Amino acid sequence: MFKDQSKKKYFLSADQIVQLIDSNEGCIASDRITVDGCKVGFMYREEVSGSPYPDSGWRFMAGDEDEEYMDNADNHAIYLVNTICNYDPDIIPFLHSPSGTAFIRNERGALVLDEEWEEPDE
Repeated sequence: MFKDQSKKKYFLSADQIVQLIDSNEGCIASDRITVDGCKVGFMYREEVSGSPYPDSGWRFMAGDEDEEYMDNADNHAIYLVNTICNYDPDIIPFLHSPSGTAFIRNERGALVLDEEWEEPDE
């Protein structure tokens, strides 16, 4: 069941979200991005499950979330990938990457392939 996200104060208002990509797929993003307004600092793509909902497999975080933060379901939610593109358009060139890939923001502020990342077992 989806949680009521209406109590959150989002960094961008609904009228600021524009169509940047042609997709109706969903993703998971942390509140560090959608509420606090941080850029995506880490993103990875999981294998898409057989869910009836169109899941892109993408997971977006600021990169400073610890395990305790991520274990709290109130700290992240499901969004359209296009919505997260509005928060950080830097992710757009990487959205067609295959599952099992991850990108991290480097010291220069650019998203680069995270060659050391290993997809977690769930």
